Amino acid sequence: MTTLVLFGSFAFFLLLSVPIGIALGLASLIAIVYSGTLPVEFLVQGLITSIDSFPLMAVPFFILAGEIMGKGGVSERLFNVANSLVGNKTGGFAIATIITCMFFAAISGSGPATVAAIGGIMIPAMVRQGYDRKFATATVAAAGSLGVIIPPSIPMVIYGVTGSTSIGNLFIAGIIPGLLVGGALILYAYLYSKKMGYRGLEKKTSIKGIGKAIWDAKWALLIPVIILGGIYGGVFTPTEAAVVAVIYGLFAGIVLYRELKLTMLPKVFADAALTTATVLIIVGTATAFGRLLTVEQIPNQVAEGMMSVSQNPLIIILMITVLLLVVGCFMDTLAAIIILTPILLPIAVNLGYDPVHFGIIMIVNLAVGFITPPLGVNLFVGAGISGLSIESLSKAVVPYFVAMILTLLIIIFIPELSTYLPQFRN
Repeated sequence: MTTLVLFGSFAFFLLLSVPIGIALGLASLIAIVYSGTLPVEFLVQGLITSIDSFPLMAVPFFILAGEIMGKGGVSERLFNVANSLVGNKTGGFAIATIITCMFFAAISGSGPATVAAIGGIMIPAMVRQGYDRKFATATVAAAGSLGVIIPPSIPMVIYGVTGSTSIGNLFIAGIIPGLLVGGALILYAYLYSKKMGYRGLEKKTSIKGIGKAIWDAKWALLIPVIILGGIYGGVFTPTEAAVVAVIYGLFAGIVLYRELKLTMLPKVFADAALTTATVLIIVGTATAFGRLLTVEQIPNQVAEGMMSVSQNPLIIILMITVLLLVVGCFMDTLAAIIILTPILLPIAVNLGYDPVHFGIIMIVNLAVGFITPPLGVNLFVGAGISGLSIESLSKAVVPYFVAMILTLLIIIFIPELSTYLPQFRN
């Protein structure tokens, strides 16, 4: 009955449109009071101890770094590089937009942050070039999902902490799957653009033009090299890398590009603080929620239920995939990772899946949730920029959804895509 009260009250609060972090906390509180077996202090302790973690300190710093990069002229220069490479091809602006999102994903670690930073520039630009507004917005929304797949990634940090898995290995494991998902999105954008007659710029690609764009964006392009190179080279930890990203971002925006004014910093820090507070509330309440599930032995029951359906590892991993896709439609990515990792990771390990590979499967699964209603955070951010309705945008993003699902299946069936690079780090 306690489990029923826990999930029932959680569903009730979601139907009332209560923010996910608050809904998790209230549902946990009601279940604790109902059961009478745990003190109310259990919830308070969960809120505090869950964020008392050195690796978790990377989250607020990556959020701040993303805010700084978005305001410091980085996104526009990254697009200029991508546009110089493919701008004259069929669907050049759409392809350049996806490539820019891939570049920015290697900086921000967040899906919505990627959509906000790139969409504000690229959606109006694509419309001016004759692209359909729905297609332009859907392209940015789908490509923004790469923000959590290509490292550094905030969900990877959360998974690493929750599942006691190396965050550095998760980061390097996300590179090939991230490029694969990006490639699938580019392929659809090209085919659709060819069908609709979206031609590229008449200006031909030149080595001189590419070189000029790269030189102008050199400080922006160095950011992922410094962050990821420092982690994989053993120079600093992922948490320290997040701090380095903040310092470098401030230096690049204020001194090198001179587009980030000192007067803008209070708003940048305030926006980052607001996002961080939201994330940490979700982390704290989701951890308490997850601990209640453990007390009620839900992970064991779920494992037994799945194993009773089939002993075939492929069938079970596909069941997990469907579960994650459904959960991604209704639950925030970070909350889903914190709650479901203790339940699903032991099942995956028992089936012979590497924890790093399963982490990538889980994160790519939940990344699809960024473009699936009713939650679909990227859809809301994109709709806010373009002025489209969620309904029309949801239809436009369906082909990108299919492309991501097909790529997800490839990542599941070919573990080496996730496990090949980490073996060189260990």
